[in-house]
Amino acid sequence: MNPRNAFAAAVLALSTTTLWAQAVKVEDAWVRGTVATQKASGAFMRLTPQKDARLVAASSPVAGVVEIHEMAMENDVMKMRQIPGLDLAAGRTMELKPGGYHVMLMELKGQLKGGDMVPITLVFEDAAKKKFTQDITAPVTALGGGNGAMKPGMGGHGSMKH
Repeated sequence: MNPRNAFAAAVLALSTTTLWAQAVKVEDAWVRGTVATQKASGAFMRLTPQKDARLVAASSPVAGVVEIHEMAMENDVMKMRQIPGLDLAAGRTMELKPGGYHVMLMELKGQLKGGDMVPITLVFEDAAKKKFTQDITAPVTALGGGNGAMKPGMGGHGSMKH
């Protein structure tokens, strides 16, 4: 490929990435802080797609495994489980929050402390099953403070086995 074609291809790739990156608005992303020995935490945010989409995966350099999870009441017991994806309706905000849908960060490579920033790559799929990614950076909220404070009935991840 000659340099002119390579440059044109790069510009096209960047513009396509920019177009898709704006396809889902991500707001108020945060990650719950951990204690030194804790190997899992949750990432929370609000997602608003311009068009119907599906969150199908995520990754982060701070975790060996990243999954999409839901928490739901089953026979009066709060249970957490991995789900294959999360449908997002065009123009409607889906809140990923403690006690509900969230991104689970497991096999953490170190403690997540208040003030740290966690890079996360979200993987979406459009109606035609074409995948696109969006990179975000989420601040870590210290244990016991702000959004990361444990609220009654919200459930936690510290003692859960995966």
